[in-house]
Amino acid sequence: MDRFQQEVLEKGLGELGFDNLGQCQLNPPRAEVIEQAICLDEASLSSMGALTVNTAPFTGRSPNDKYLVVNGDPDLWFASGTQSLTAETFQSIKAKMTRTMGQRNLFVRDVFAGADPAHALRIRVITDLAWQNLAAANMFIDAGEEAPFANPDFTLLVSSQFKADPVEDKLRSSAFIILNFDEKLVLIGTTRYAGEIKKSVFTLMNYVLPKQGILSLHCSANKAQKGDVALFFGLSGTGKTTLSSDPNRALIGDDEHGWSDQGIFNFEGGCYAKTIRINPIYEPLVYSAINRFGALLENVPLDANHNPLFDDSGITENTRASYPLSYIGNYEPSGTGGHPNHIFFLTADAFGVLPPLACLTRDQALYYFLSGYTSKLAGTERGLGDKPEATFSTCFGAPFLPLKPSIYASLLAKRLEQHGTKVWLLNTGWSGGGYGVGHRIALPMTRAMIKAVLDGELNETPTHIHPVFNVAIPDVVPGVPAELLNPELSWQDMAAYYAEAQSLASKFIENFKKYKQTLPESVVLSGPNQHLNHQE
Repeated sequence: MDRFQQEVLEKGLGELGFDNLGQCQLNPPRAEVIEQAICLDEASLSSMGALTVNTAPFTGRSPNDKYLVVNGDPDLWFASGTQSLTAETFQSIKAKMTRTMGQRNLFVRDVFAGADPAHALRIRVITDLAWQNLAAANMFIDAGEEAPFANPDFTLLVSSQFKADPVEDKLRSSAFIILNFDEKLVLIGTTRYAGEIKKSVFTLMNYVLPKQGILSLHCSANKAQKGDVALFFGLSGTGKTTLSSDPNRALIGDDEHGWSDQGIFNFEGGCYAKTIRINPIYEPLVYSAINRFGALLENVPLDANHNPLFDDSGITENTRASYPLSYIGNYEPSGTGGHPNHIFFLTADAFGVLPPLACLTRDQALYYFLSGYTSKLAGTERGLGDKPEATFSTCFGAPFLPLKPSIYASLLAKRLEQHGTKVWLLNTGWSGGGYGVGHRIALPMTRAMIKAVLDGELNETPTHIHPVFNVAIPDVVPGVPAELLNPELSWQDMAAYYAEAQSLASKFIENFKKYKQTLPESVVLSGPNQHLNHQE
C-alpha cells in the first residue's frame, strides 16, 4: 500500500472512530493472507491446499442475534428472529467495538457487491482475523485499482474478539449482527462464522436495490451457450449450488442476484457451498473447486494426514467452503445474463408428497415464492423431533429481507409478466414415502428433468393437475419413470399418501394466512386446496 492509499484508508477508519490503530493491511494477496492465518494459528492447510478453519461454537448463522436499527422507514420489515435496536444503543456498541479492534492488527478488504457496475455497492470489510479477509476476497468482487474506496457505500466491522455485555448493551447474547442502514454500517461480534459476512451484504442489497426498482433474489443462475438463463431458488440443502453447477451451462452465480431492466446480475464473485457428504462423481465441479489452494473450508475435519473428511459431521452438518467463481471452470466472467427463461423453485420435501416437477401459473409462482417451502430433517439439527419439520421462509430468504415481502412479490410479478418467464416447482426431496421410509430422488433424475425443461422437450407435453396441490405435472419426461413423476404412485399405501399430502397442504394454507390482506385473491386461492377431501 502506497502513501496515498494509506492516507485514504486511515482517514476512512478515523471517521469510523478508530483512534488507536495497530497495523492495517488493505487487500493483501490471497497467499499472504493464508500465510498469516497459519502463522497466527487461526487455520491450517488441508492436504489438497485449502485453508481450513473451525468456527465452533458458531457453526451457522445466529438468526436470533440479528438486529436492524430503527430508522423510520415505513417499509422496514423484521423477519422472525430479527430484532429492533435503537440508534443510541448502536452508537454505544460501535464505540466499544472500535476501541477493541483498534488495538489489534486489522485486515481490510475493499470489494464490490454486484457484477453490474450500474448497481454495484462499494463494500469495506474490516476484520481482526486474517482468514476472514480471505473469506471476503473469495465471496465478493475484486475492487482492483479502485481500492481503497474514499467513500464506501457500506462498511462491515467484524470482530470475534469483541464480546458484547448482554445486559449493558441490551442484546440477547454476546454475539450480534447489527445493520444500520442510515449509518451505512454493519457490526458483527463474537461469531466467526463467515456466512454472517456474506448474508449481511445480501441483506444490504435487499434493502437498497428494490428501492431502485431492481428485484433482489436468493437464487443461483446459469446460462447456455446460446444465452438462455435459468434461476434456481432454494433454501440450504435443496441443491441450489449443485444443480446450477452444470458442465453444459456457464455459472453466472451461486446464491444471490439482482434482476434489473437489463437482466440478471450476480451480487458475488464466489461461491459458499455446503460440503457435507459431497460426492465427487455427482458434483465434480464443486468438489474440484473446494480442494485447491485459495479455497476456504469451514468446520470440515481433517485426518492425521490433513485429508479433509467431507463425510464427518462431528463439528456440524453445516460444513462450508468458499472459493472464487473462477475455480469453477465453466463460469460467466461478466457475472451477468439476460432475462431468465426459466425459474426453478427447489424444495427438499422430506414428507415425500410433492411432485418432483410441476409447472406453475403466474399466481402460483407468487404463492410458492412467498411460501419458500422446504423441510428440515430429524437428526440434522438440535431440537428437531422424530419427524421432518416443514419450513417456510418468505421469498426463499426471509432472514435477509429487511423490506416488506409484498415489495419483492410485486417486483417478481412485474418481471414475470414483462418477460414471459416460466416457473417450475422442483422437489429434490423424497419419493415413495417420507424420510426414513422412502428414498431421496436421485440427482441424475433431477438433472434429467431440468434438462428436459431447458431443452424445450416439455413445451408440448400434456399435463395433469395434482388433486391436492393444484399444480400441473407433466405426463412424460424423457428418462424419468412415470411413478416418480406422480408421487402417489410411488407409495405402497395411496390413502397414507393423500393423508400426508393433505397434512402438508394445511401447513401451506396456515402459513399463507399472513399474506391474505396484501395480495390479490387469485394468488391466495392458487395454493393447495382449501377444502381437503380424501382422494381415491
